[in-house]
Amino acid sequence: MSNAIISAPDAAAVGVHALTEAETPAFLEGRRAFVRGFAATADFKGRSGQTLVVPNTEGGVERVLFGLGSEDQADAMSFRGLAARLPAGDYRIAQAPRALAADQIALAFALGSYRFDRYKKAVGPRPRLVAGDGVDVAEVLQQAHACAMARDMINTPANEMGPLQIETLAREVAEQFGAQITVTVGEGLLEANYPAVHAVGRAAAPDRAPRMIEIRWGQGDAPLVAILGKGVTFDTGGLDIKPSAGMRLMKKDMGGAAHALALSRMVMAAALPVRLAVLIPVAENAISADAMRPGDVLESRKGLSIEVGNTDAEGRLILADALARAAELNPALTLDLATLTGAARAALGPQLPPFYTDDEALAAAITAAAAAVNDPVWRMPLWKPYAESLDSDVADLKNDSDAWAQAGSVTAALFLQRFAPTGPWAHFDIFAWNPRGRPGSPAGAEAQVIRGLYRMLRTRFA
Repeated sequence: MSNAIISAPDAAAVGVHALTEAETPAFLEGRRAFVRGFAATADFKGRSGQTLVVPNTEGGVERVLFGLGSEDQADAMSFRGLAARLPAGDYRIAQAPRALAADQIALAFALGSYRFDRYKKAVGPRPRLVAGDGVDVAEVLQQAHACAMARDMINTPANEMGPLQIETLAREVAEQFGAQITVTVGEGLLEANYPAVHAVGRAAAPDRAPRMIEIRWGQGDAPLVAILGKGVTFDTGGLDIKPSAGMRLMKKDMGGAAHALALSRMVMAAALPVRLAVLIPVAENAISADAMRPGDVLESRKGLSIEVGNTDAEGRLILADALARAAELNPALTLDLATLTGAARAALGPQLPPFYTDDEALAAAITAAAAAVNDPVWRMPLWKPYAESLDSDVADLKNDSDAWAQAGSVTAALFLQRFAPTGPWAHFDIFAWNPRGRPGSPAGAEAQVIRGLYRMLRTRFA
């Protein structure tokens, strides 16, 4: 990802006037006749996302008008769309509402500059934004680069983002920040007591063997934060095979792993006063003679037996072993991220990820931090009466709930809670994808919830 945010321009930067609908008439009234006429011709009213590039007499750009909509619509993340609407050049924010933080404007512009060009190269230079006074450019770029890493991982097809590639990226992140990393692969998972991870991934080709990645960072007696991410590099559904339409986007089923790595990278880059345990179970849910079967009973690291009711509910199986490992470390806080259920999308759609926790203080902190950086989340209930739907006649529990419970995202969270540490824990059922392209948010991978979680961790462990 190129640096879309700079400290100083190569030449004079073009001013961007970010205006609400209420501010627009007075602003235009004070401009020269050409600007007023040009705005009238373009019907510029300051509506959300409206962008007017005003030319100068030399054929360049004199200024840019950017609409923020009504006062209650105006937010810093609107500037994602600005990045996608500007011609190449250097720009600065000449006017914006005081309530919009300059660092969040810069981060939004950087996020909106993202392009996945691994296979289809972008042509020509891109616009850059000169950071406002007091903005920590390095901090902004660290967050933007972390989100871009996650999006690149999710956008990359499964033939080039398999278990080994995720391991390689995890090693690169660990090496960059001086962290320790251990990786357990294939049959070694059974010896190391990760039987559920092994069961999900054992049907894959040998060069795509399942593995458990553990990164440890930080020193002393700082609070331990466990960050977990589901790393299913491709999900066929197993023997309960998905239809072709349901399989089309399953390259993104490792989105939780990508998000866990990205969030961990933010924490390490900022040198937050915590210790990290990053736990990423990685597997391809493939089909072969050795694939797990409906009705199989699996062991788990925690010692609970699990009946496989549906082989397409595999993400919670690998997370079960990872959560059990986290519990052994006695963390002060545990966060897990996973592209876990279609039910979450049916409930809240692609743009609003649900999260689950029984810890009221943690829920409030997550909600406040997410709102502060406009990284949407919505708390959903761990509705205990639905836990009965996970009862099995032959094992301690099963991985698919009875149909009567219906709330598939809730029951998946209840399943995970059986394995989670006893302290503060939150589970995020993310989508990690933009199903439609918008300016600054192209169709494809999206980084969700981690900006808010990073803000929460900075506040909680300051």
